[in-house]
Amino acid sequence: MSETTGERADVGQTGNKRTALVVVSWLWVGVPLAYGLFELIRKVTALFTG
Repeated sequence: MSETTGERADVGQTGNKRTALVVVSWLWVGVPLAYGLFELIRKVTALFTG
């Protein structure tokens, strides 16, 4: 019974690390993407508004 509990604790810690990795990965891609889209919209509006 104690082996099963130990395995569950390891899975929980691995899950937390995986969640953190997914969040960091999305931020690594999402922040530059958002900045690029922001700059694109700024330049397109400047192009069409004069």
